[in-house]
Amino acid sequence: MLNPFDANRPDWAVEGRDWPHRAASRFVEAAGLRWHVQEFGRPDAPELLLLHGTGAATHSWRGLAPLLAADFHVTASDLPGHGFTDPLPDSELSLPGMARAVSGLVAALGRPPMLAAGHSAGAAVLARMCLDGSIAPRLLAAFNGALAPLPGAASLLFPSMARLLFLNPFTPKIFAWTADRSAAKRLIEGTGSRLDPQGVELYRRLFARSGHVRGALGMMANWDLESLHRALPGLQTRTLLIVGGDDRAILPDTAFGVRDRLPDARVALIRGLGHLAHEEAPEKVAEVFRAEAQAMGLVPQRPSDMQTTS
Repeated sequence: MLNPFDANRPDWAVEGRDWPHRAASRFVEAAGLRWHVQEFGRPDAPELLLLHGTGAATHSWRGLAPLLAADFHVTASDLPGHGFTDPLPDSELSLPGMARAVSGLVAALGRPPMLAAGHSAGAAVLARMCLDGSIAPRLLAAFNGALAPLPGAASLLFPSMARLLFLNPFTPKIFAWTADRSAAKRLIEGTGSRLDPQGVELYRRLFARSGHVRGALGMMANWDLESLHRALPGLQTRTLLIVGGDDRAILPDTAFGVRDRLPDARVALIRGLGHLAHEEAPEKVAEVFRAEAQAMGLVPQRPSDMQTTS
């Protein structure tokens, strides 16, 4: 049965009226859900799949996706229960459940990714998909990735608190009532990031819808990052961990511990940026990602890059 607050979801005709890169959007039926998908770049370019983090949507890639589209065919979607994509049943809100749903979307699109990149929880979904064998990218990039449990007691308390909030049917509506611009700005700055007014406004629009809030709480309440963390040594995919040095949501040191558990990984630290580094400075993140792809021979070097390195 549909939760009544899931019905109060972002409306494409209202919240999406001037959505970033609206012309790149389409809606796709897959895995029993209607998905909001955006695509950028040449169809014959190497396929890159982007997954946003908890509480976000495709707007998170508004600066980065067009930059990456110079070298890749970029596909980004709103995760289930986020933005303009339908929610999953409560029983499927686990990390494996989310991974299965995104795998269904990838299969329906018929474009298996050569590269995959995710922010925060989106990186966890992609890592799970790689471990499950539903995708086999040559490169996996985690932008401030949520690939390890929170330290100490927080690993138990945080999911438990999110679960209590998720189970209370009034929590999403109360949160939505209080989601004005200043509240959205405080929440973003609490992660160590500072966004432009458009970025803050887009998050405010989403937070003002209780269905979107419930989707975010559902992700946080039902995920077991400890199991994913234990499985990481089996992840054979080359992994790039891009980290904002001022991240307050996932401490930068966490990435070095994750790197040491992976067979083939490196950390790229970008100082002065927070948890939303890819939104704060998309050109810096694009440069690091592109350099890794070039070093692996996935995309050719440009003449301008050769001149810079000569």
